[in-house]
Amino acid sequence: MLQPIGDRVIVKVKDEEEEKVGGIVLASNAKEKPQMGEIIAVGNGKRNANGDLIPMSVAKGETVFFDKYSGTNLKYEGEKYLVLRESDLLAVVK
Repeated sequence: MLQPIGDRVIVKVKDEEEEKVGGIVLASNAKEKPQMGEIIAVGNGKRNANGDLIPMSVAKGETVFFDKYSGTNLKYEGEKYLVLRESDLLAVVK
């Protein structure tokens, strides 16, 4: 099991289905990078200047949107994940 450190989260990126534009199937490298996924693990939070722990505002299982160029791609036990800082998250689906 992966456990992120600090204010990081691990996201399982949602696979986008094949897109058709005008009846033409787009190649996978022509598609934009997905920007939505499910949080599978959450770090403890970030420490402020006084050393106090600021807890995370997101939780495991939540679906989030993130900036398409943020985070670090990670492959673990055959699965692909994205490691993001909490500040890279744009919105939570409620």
